[in-house]
Amino acid sequence: MYLVIFPEGTRYNPELKKVINDSQAFAAKEGLAVLKHVLTPRMKASHVAIETMKEHLDAVYDITVAYEGTLTADGQRHPAPTMPEFLCKECPRVHIHFNRLDMREIPTEPVYFRRWLHERFEIKDKLLTTFYDSEEPEKKYRFPGEGQKSPLSLIKTLPSLLILGGLTLPMLLTESGRKLYLNTWLYGTLVGWVWVSVSR
Repeated sequence: MYLVIFPEGTRYNPELKKVINDSQAFAAKEGLAVLKHVLTPRMKASHVAIETMKEHLDAVYDITVAYEGTLTADGQRHPAPTMPEFLCKECPRVHIHFNRLDMREIPTEPVYFRRWLHERFEIKDKLLTTFYDSEEPEKKYRFPGEGQKSPLSLIKTLPSLLILGGLTLPMLLTESGRKLYLNTWLYGTLVGWVWVSVSR
């Protein structure tokens, strides 16, 4: 099982100035470093999730994502590309930085956890500042460390698309199929939630 959490509560969107200003004002008010390329993280959901699952986890993965082709000519960021924009190659590359954090490194006390989480976001902010704003061409549009290209070829993606489309499309074309799809989605989620609650 895995759980994905966005501690900042929403995706960073440079067009939402009020959200960014509120996030930065909150950080300044709390005496935290003001972040430029990410929002100030909220710690409650992350803390509860990690505390609840700590017996079943050996690590947390800190993932930072950056997109090429999202800067204007004057250096301003566009929002992250949508799926259609990505599929139409308006975003030439997606860069993903992984950092594995051992559970023993993560503080359990809420006060210390909050500071630790904000420090993780300070690291993300530095990575993204270098990625988007670096004056050095060899650092711009790159994360530090050894990169690995992972091209998505048609040969790799077409079989999955055909299988998924072949199973989903006929179901969505009939009323009974749409009901089955909705019920599977709804009740599957509830059953999964109950299973996780009971098996703890």
